[in-house]
Amino acid sequence: MNPWRTLSGLRREIWVLCAAMLINRAGTMVMPFLVLYLNRELGLPAERAGLALTAFGIGSLATAPLAGRLADRIGALGLMRLSLVLSGFLILALPLARTFPAVLVMTFAWAVAGEAFRPGNLALLSALASPEQRKAAFALNRLAINLGMSVGPAAGGFLAALSFGWLFWVDGLTTLAAAAVLVLFLRAGAVRAAADAASGPRAGNGTARGALRDRRFLAFLLALLPSGLIFFQLTGALPLYLVRDLHLPEWAFGTLFTVNTLLIVALEVPLNAATAAWPHRASLPLGALLCGVGFAATGLVSGFSGAVASVVLWTFGEMVLFPGSSAAVSDLAPASRRGEYMGLYTMVFSLSLAVGPYLGTSMLERMGPRVLWGGCALLGTASSLALYAVWRGFVPPLPMAEEIPAEAS
Repeated sequence: MNPWRTLSGLRREIWVLCAAMLINRAGTMVMPFLVLYLNRELGLPAERAGLALTAFGIGSLATAPLAGRLADRIGALGLMRLSLVLSGFLILALPLARTFPAVLVMTFAWAVAGEAFRPGNLALLSALASPEQRKAAFALNRLAINLGMSVGPAAGGFLAALSFGWLFWVDGLTTLAAAAVLVLFLRAGAVRAAADAASGPRAGNGTARGALRDRRFLAFLLALLPSGLIFFQLTGALPLYLVRDLHLPEWAFGTLFTVNTLLIVALEVPLNAATAAWPHRASLPLGALLCGVGFAATGLVSGFSGAVASVVLWTFGEMVLFPGSSAAVSDLAPASRRGEYMGLYTMVFSLSLAVGPYLGTSMLERMGPRVLWGGCALLGTASSLALYAVWRGFVPPLPMAEEIPAEAS
């Protein structure tokens, strides 16, 4: 069976949204190299450079619960356009910040503007796809993200070797180009009509109990958090360790991004099609364990080929864990509260971004690489065991809460 068949039949508007996402992500250069830029160009200590990513994570965390309401008020398409325009200009202006406080303020503002895009994007994709097409729409969106990320950071590595300034120009202008695509090729009236045509009846699926009162869901988020902390070493300790400590060139780290994203583009859809029948108690712990072991293996490598091998390992973990965790949230959430559940789920990753890079760079500076990468192994194992406990049924739902289908548990 063709694992790509689910992408057929999607509406034109969905393809335009994903084209804008592809353009935006293909220009992603500043975030992967932000720590190196602040450390090398501005001369900030590694720990302070990591705090800039913490500021970005805090901005993301603050934006998540508010952006969904804003999308309902001004429209998802309008929010996405505004987000791209503001974040594009903020990226272009970021090199003007030359002091540490100014960097923190600009990075926080960039996060608030840029992360407002995500709730609107997810909401509009959901509205434009019929219920049976939503998985395909989100798969295409993730494909666009990773295809773009296979280009941007790699090109950014070569540009950084010339001048860090090029990163901000390319990233900012491609963000504005993505906004132009949404302005030129999508009309609000046509989008509303397409969303109305795609909408189907909303079936209730049990109690409308709030997410904060769902013990199993909260335990799941807590079990997922260590994996998020591990994963965001990708923008924290990992580039610093590989470039500064192992003396790999900047382009080598950018190429590792390409390895990661090309594997996802080529294998994630077929891999998830092949493991679609796996219960969450099998797939989620496996994904968390592979992420932890993959990042831990970084401490054992001595050159570029070893770094590639470690990236391959944790990329397989990513491909199993992240789509599976999204599906798990869908299984837990009542239909009337999916936004609430998904909002808290998204906030776990914002919290991981706020804490993970700073924690990782601090451990690298103060305790050394052995403690850092060994800690990743321990966190990955703990996350794996906790996810197994949640989905094996050791953390029961509240009485009268919606039951998880047997095949999902």
